Amino acid sequence: MKSIEEWERYKKYLSFNPEIGLMVDISRMKFPENYFDQMEPKMQRAYQDMITLESGAIANPDEKRMVGHYWLRAPDLAPDQKISSEIQKTFQGIKDFSKRVHAGKIKSQKGKPFSRMLIIGIGGSALGPQFVSGAMETPKDPLKPYFFDNTDPDGFDRVLKEIKGALSETLSIIISKSGGTIETRNGMFEAKEAYRSKELRFEQHAVAITRANSDLDRMAKKEGWIARFPMWDWVGGRTSETSAVGLLPAALQGIDIDGLLEGARLCDELTRKKDSRSNPSALLALMWYHATGGHGKKDMVILPYKDRLQLFPKYLQQLIMESLGKERDLRGQKVNQGISVYGNKGSTDQHAYVQQLREGVNNCFITFIEVLKDRYGRSLLLDGKTSSGDYLNAFIQGTRRALSEKDRESITLTIEKIDARSIGALIALYERAVGFYASLINVNAYHQPGVEAGKKAAGRVIQLQTEVLAFLKKKKGEPFTSEEIASAIGAPEEVERVFKLLEHAAANVDHPIKKLPAKPPYLSRYQHQ
Repeated sequence: MKSIEEWERYKKYLSFNPEIGLMVDISRMKFPENYFDQMEPKMQRAYQDMITLESGAIANPDEKRMVGHYWLRAPDLAPDQKISSEIQKTFQGIKDFSKRVHAGKIKSQKGKPFSRMLIIGIGGSALGPQFVSGAMETPKDPLKPYFFDNTDPDGFDRVLKEIKGALSETLSIIISKSGGTIETRNGMFEAKEAYRSKELRFEQHAVAITRANSDLDRMAKKEGWIARFPMWDWVGGRTSETSAVGLLPAALQGIDIDGLLEGARLCDELTRKKDSRSNPSALLALMWYHATGGHGKKDMVILPYKDRLQLFPKYLQQLIMESLGKERDLRGQKVNQGISVYGNKGSTDQHAYVQQLREGVNNCFITFIEVLKDRYGRSLLLDGKTSSGDYLNAFIQGTRRALSEKDRESITLTIEKIDARSIGALIALYERAVGFYASLINVNAYHQPGVEAGKKAAGRVIQLQTEVLAFLKKKKGEPFTSEEIASAIGAPEEVERVFKLLEHAAANVDHPIKKLPAKPPYLSRYQHQ
């Protein structure tokens, strides 16, 4: 009987969107019958907020910026002709540049066609390109992508080892709006040194994506880099995949960027509807609000049952958590809002955390992402009757049922196939869902003061390290405890950081610091050699 009831509820609440090949099933969310009526006034305000945003209102008060990533896939919607023209000019420039690279008209220093690219960025400047690259890669891609997406020295070494002897055929793309992002700057200098060590000129292999007249822009112009592409103040990093940030690497890889933009544009159009029952992004926002009580009471688990979508949960983690994780609402009241997001691919998670999702603490809701098309071409029938894709489909249906049996709530998104159009639609679907949900909980989704606070704190740590090392150099050969050093430089309250800095310095050959171990370790002494 329960299965029949579930089927009736499925038919009642299924949202089918043939324009973008998407179905949204919210039937396993246990919202009350009058939920949509109750939420309608809030949703109408959310639609109006989105209209205001798209019309060019200042949405990031910290930096006095508009937020216009929706204009990227519909330039005619931009609030003035100058912005529209810049978007169109940039996209045509991306296409022309990629064609010239693919045709071998733009070559490396040694006259070789480029066969690889090293994308250097952080956060949205890496997560979006990584997600799209992994979703769309083929053995025939004209340029194979690699990423510097952190400031981990061992990470740099690992990527360079993967590139091996092909650095002379590698195009480096440095992505930073300000040009001063520490992780990206460090990655660029590491790449420069790698090229130099191979007697290659970095500028003959380098492209910049940055804001006009930024430090990076001026450097690229002065040094004569191959090309420069713009980043605009009105595009945030986590919503930049349909800007040059995402489109240049995608086009160079051979991905259909027109299809990507079309999928995003069609989804934008679809989600401008003010009928919440037929607006897929509104449905997601409403289900998030129901599941979390509008206060982040439950986590969001993203389970894509497709290897190509493995990085989608990671991409969504930044988009959702950076946008919604806010201490204060628009009235300045302390609310500590947000939704925690995690996930991995199915059916890997059949053997990982589905056990807890089903029977453990009921502190999450799940989004299944189902892809109907298994592969292009026929599949092997493993026992004469069943393919590997049939089993993958069975796992998603079985897990969905198993969770429902324990009253665990879930949403299921179904797309027909993985292609550029569907990937663009998924990106836009969640961008707009985040915007709607932010309106429902009355926070600003388009600024990130917490991220800036972390950067400033890191800068203070580096300054403290400079003072510590300068003190030890001055007292060369004399050993000191971390407490003695902190006191000597006038920062006794920073003794824990001083200890951590000394431990790190002593563990590496970059600074001539020797550790004289003691028990417990915080009594160890350190000296400049």
